[in-house]
Amino acid sequence: MDDQNRNLLLAFALSLLVLVGWMYMFPPPETTAPATQDAADLTLPPAEGAQTMAEADAPAAEELPRVSIETPRLKGSINMLGGRIDDLSMKDYFETTDPDSDIVHLLTPEGQNEAFYAMQGWRPGRDMTWDDVPGANTPWQVVEGSTLSPDSPVTIAWENGAGLRFTRTFAVDENYMFTITQAVENTGTDTARMAPYSLLSRHGEPSDLENFFISHEGFIEVADGTLTEEDYGAVRDFRVDEREGTHARVVDVQENGWLGIADKYWMAMIVPVPGESFSAVSRYVPARDVYQTRADLPSVTVGPGERAQAQTMLFAGAKEWTTLRTYEAELGIDRFIDAIDWGWFFFLTKPIFATLYFIEGLIGNMGWSIIVLTLLIKAVLLPLAWKSYVSMARMKELQPEMLALKERAGDDRQKLQTEMMKLYKEKKVNPAAGCLPILLQIPIFFSLYKVIFVTIDLRHAEWFGVFNDLSAPDPTSIFNLFGVFPWDAPAPDSFLSLIFIGILPIFLGISMFFQMRLNPAPTEPIQQAVMTWMPWMFMFMLGWFASGLVLYWIANNTITFIQQYSIMTMHGSRPDLLGNLGVKKKKS
Repeated sequence: MDDQNRNLLLAFALSLLVLVGWMYMFPPPETTAPATQDAADLTLPPAEGAQTMAEADAPAAEELPRVSIETPRLKGSINMLGGRIDDLSMKDYFETTDPDSDIVHLLTPEGQNEAFYAMQGWRPGRDMTWDDVPGANTPWQVVEGSTLSPDSPVTIAWENGAGLRFTRTFAVDENYMFTITQAVENTGTDTARMAPYSLLSRHGEPSDLENFFISHEGFIEVADGTLTEEDYGAVRDFRVDEREGTHARVVDVQENGWLGIADKYWMAMIVPVPGESFSAVSRYVPARDVYQTRADLPSVTVGPGERAQAQTMLFAGAKEWTTLRTYEAELGIDRFIDAIDWGWFFFLTKPIFATLYFIEGLIGNMGWSIIVLTLLIKAVLLPLAWKSYVSMARMKELQPEMLALKERAGDDRQKLQTEMMKLYKEKKVNPAAGCLPILLQIPIFFSLYKVIFVTIDLRHAEWFGVFNDLSAPDPTSIFNLFGVFPWDAPAPDSFLSLIFIGILPIFLGISMFFQMRLNPAPTEPIQQAVMTWMPWMFMFMLGWFASGLVLYWIANNTITFIQQYSIMTMHGSRPDLLGNLGVKKKKS
């Protein structure tokens, strides 16, 4: 095997070893804690209690009026049946790039397809029943406000007929954060004990679930600084918790935490008041195919004439970097920015995204920002690239002598290795010198790949012309000669789209082909065939990737070609591109 190809394969093997080692040394935490002492004194029958806290079994017979939600970025309504937020859409985001496309719906009422909603309530103490506290079918009444907006909170109320009056006040800011204050007033003669909770419920997995390893979709939880991410399959595999009566995990949070369910770009999160303790519950109910996250707050004791209240926050919106960072700083929500899936190399992913975000703010175009970011990264890595390309140039100078050694050694591999090591020593060449720089660049590549794939800033981001969504595959196609012919290109999810690729994957294949031609062709026929066909295989394999990512690869390959060609030429090893392409020069 040619030494340059051996070094390249060694770099990839070492990078894989680094990733496996990282996962072994730093596995995802599986922290499980028992329920709190307060919870032990509360009524929670395995089936009935869990079900009562989750959702009604059948649609209610009466239709209650809804309270509208209208903010600069959200629109929806609060369902007076159960007092739940179950209808919410985001004004700034659309389903597709079509101007007539509908806005993105995040929360959906029970009874509709893919129901997803938030509700709050109280768990009764031992001396109370579920009929004494508001539940999923409780008919609430509006007592203050008419439309929930940043300047106008809404309060709803319900009385249980036994001396307890419950109120729930909703407030919302200009972005995506709701604040829900639950209060109970005891006008009776008996002391009441209960515990507030806040719950998210999703019926079934979402139909647009990507299930791609690079992006987390499912449950997210931060408990006292520890981040835990579980996909839907992992939640289904939770052990059955006796108290919850279903597949569940309960974690006690002492000071700061939050939990919820996230899609690729959107999420709904329960955020208890920072500094207060609570129990974080993640659960799955197989009989109804329902996924739930719940925050159980400490119980309260309300004597006659007394009043108690509890407050939680609900984030329901897009995973925007600036918005999450602001909430983390101003509200003290620990690691809220980590709701974005930064991946293993978060220490690289975060600064790379911050740089891309800054560039896009100056240029105003995400496509050109990706190209500028690629230039900056290549400039930062130039010292490493210089060392690697110089090593390649010096190794290329030894190619004639190495070929002569192979001819003299024949099938004697031990003699060949001995002679090669002697040659390296005489010429003061380290064959592995170009390996380490390549290895060090791999985490940066993975991090940039992660940024382009998971961040919402690439969704529906324009470049120019038909490239109006850099998070989607190339919209052009060979099938209609890139828009020349009047018929449509194959749908992105069809098999034909893998064959009739767009113009960006073609440029990717060409740029990779020329970059690889800078290196001498392998001497072994099989390796030579693999290296020859690799760019074209990648061209078809990556044709369905996000166009922003393909754009980065094209820019990276082009810049790498220019750097490598220039450095090798400066060191007296001008690459024979025509020879490597199979074009023989005419003899003079």
